[in-house]
Amino acid sequence: MTVPLTVLVAVAALALAGWAGWFVAKDRAVILRQLFGAAVVEGLLVVQGVVAGVLLATGTTTGSPGLFWGYVLASLVILPFAALLAFAERTRWSSVVLLAAAITIVFLQLRLVQVWQT
Repeated sequence: MTVPLTVLVAVAALALAGWAGWFVAKDRAVILRQLFGAAVVEGLLVVQGVVAGVLLATGTTTGSPGLFWGYVLASLVILPFAALLAFAERTRWSSVVLLAAAITIVFLQLRLVQVWQT
């Protein structure tokens, strides 16, 4: 897996987390632009999954493929579920959910790098 792409995903997720954190501090609900930001992060995650799939298909190996793909799939489903919850809950807690999801994506990126390098 390419480290620059992983860093890009982590930075984008951190930016989304900061934006959601600001809304938590201001006691505001998630707005549509934040969900578009989450969609951008999700798009980067899809690209990352495709790149990882191509690398594994062309002979690159990872220590634990099942664990690796588990983390990839988990990162792909977290933001859509958070967006659904944020859309349904129109209070400050929608921002908290988006913040938690974005921070989880950052930590999953760190773990993906660790699993890839073993």
